[in-house]
Amino acid sequence: EGQLTESGGDSVQAGGSLRLSCAVSGYSFSRYCMGWFRQAPGKEREKVATIRSAGTTSFADSVKDRFDISRDNVENTLYLQMNSLEPEDTAMYYCAVKGRYYECSSGPEPLTLWSWGQGTQVTVSS
Repeated sequence: EGQLTESGGDSVQAGGSLRLSCAVSGYSFSRYCMGWFRQAPGKEREKVATIRSAGTTSFADSVKDRFDISRDNVENTLYLQMNSLEPEDTAMYYCAVKGRYYECSSGPEPLTLWSWGQGTQVTVSS
């Protein structure tokens, strides 16, 4: 079983930026669909962004044009660049790898298709 380790979470003011990183080990990283999810207190975990092995990306409507997802297939690292942060972005952010035989999907899907890191907290104050 592989390991995903997130970092980069912090407390920032609205309008600020953060870059999250996820170091991945134990997987053939370049072959997998990767994603970022988030979960705010009292809410369900939601998909934020995904990236295919070849680099095609998709984003939730709430973060489109503000967030960017990227991957380094040499360093086995996933990134999430978050700009123009809003208080509504406050959540625990999770790096995730999708099951080996599944393609990335922009639509709703069972969370059981994904394996998770421990999360990194992002707090945005107004």
